[in-house]
Amino acid sequence: MSTQQAAPLSEAAQTRKAVSNILKGSAGNLVEWFDLYVYTVFAAYFQSHFFNSKDELQAGLEAMAVFSTSFLMRPIGSWFFGRYADRKGRKAALTLSVTLMSAGSFAIAILPTQDVIGLWAMILLVFVRVVQGFSVGGEYGTSATYMSEAATAKRRGFFSSFQYVTLIGGQMLALLVLVILQNTMSKEDLTEWGWRIPFAIGGVAALVVLWLRRSMEETVSADQIRAAHVKVEGEAQPGSMKLLFTKHWKPLLICIGITLGGTVAFYTYTNFILKFMNDTSGIAKTDTSVINFWALFIFMLLQPVYGMLSDKIGRRPLLIWFGVTGVLFTWPLLSTLAGTKDPFVAFLLMMGGLLMVGGYTSINALVKAELFPASIRALGVGLGYAIANSLFGGTVPLIGAALQKAGQVDMFFTYVTAAIFISLLVYVFALKNKKATHLDTEQGHAWGNRKDDDKKDLVNV
Repeated sequence: MSTQQAAPLSEAAQTRKAVSNILKGSAGNLVEWFDLYVYTVFAAYFQSHFFNSKDELQAGLEAMAVFSTSFLMRPIGSWFFGRYADRKGRKAALTLSVTLMSAGSFAIAILPTQDVIGLWAMILLVFVRVVQGFSVGGEYGTSATYMSEAATAKRRGFFSSFQYVTLIGGQMLALLVLVILQNTMSKEDLTEWGWRIPFAIGGVAALVVLWLRRSMEETVSADQIRAAHVKVEGEAQPGSMKLLFTKHWKPLLICIGITLGGTVAFYTYTNFILKFMNDTSGIAKTDTSVINFWALFIFMLLQPVYGMLSDKIGRRPLLIWFGVTGVLFTWPLLSTLAGTKDPFVAFLLMMGGLLMVGGYTSINALVKAELFPASIRALGVGLGYAIANSLFGGTVPLIGAALQKAGQVDMFFTYVTAAIFISLLVYVFALKNKKATHLDTEQGHAWGNRKDDDKKDLVNV
């Protein structure tokens, strides 16, 4: 919390303050991820306007390649915005990121197609998606940091879980818009021009968030901001790569390991699964849209439940739950889904996958924030997440689509399982449960009073 408060706030006042700031911060997260997911949700309708329209599978593969390309900018966005947030404050970085995302959405809404400008249509689409990838790269680390810092000590798991509530909510809203348009427009009109509507909606929503974020409270101290602009010989400045790689490289590696399996599983069960049901299971697009919407709605509501549970039993048990169940049940779930044409069975299978992934999504942002001190938190969290997300999460749709096209979908199941297993090793061997963290040192211990020797257990490994 701010170091400029004249007197300590009551617990009720702290809760009200936390709720207000997290609502403002999470609103931007909601819009950012809506704008991101609209692309994949509506790809089947606009892909023929920008890619090879003669072969639907090839056009879909090219569309997913562009989706994956945007992830290449995430590490750069995380570096830029993480450094910016650690040096100038979280509020400034979050405002800038949502501005870029808004501009990108408006651009896609009016982008000419290949029938009008030929190859330039695809080139411009790639450029806009790269800019949006840069923006999202900054949004994740900065919002994860902000929401963890804005939360009250005893309810960090609960409050921080709203990052994924809004992240999932963004995808759910994208699906809701798809369902509404599918039921109010003909397929021909939706394919011809209706796909532009959701991008326009995202652009307008981002402008509303810009207004809301003006009144967010800053969680970075004035001392840290001043220190970031004063060079001291022999000392690394806050938010610098030098500080990250010389003093906090081990937490950075742990952050990457935490993310690897979780991001692969998340994109498999929330993103690629829509195309998987359409192309492999053969379920109608209208049915898969409804399945995805209701499964994600329940998944979204479960995030705070997992978060509250972590406030009672610790973060590590939930991550291990995800890792163990993911390794054991990913193959059976996905292979069964590949062979079913029953929408209700498909819903149950998707829900089973999401119940596993919830152990990761609900608290992963907080776990990563607890690894780093305030002076390097946004950069460390953002860059660690972005590296793993770019290499593994963002490539899930591309790898899945390529293996679908090659008739080797079983290999995809193995890939997802192996990724989760790698992260499970990190959860088991690199993390401790209910130990003092950097956030505890800065803002109060989440688990009550601890002995002095707990200080040596700080997650600064």
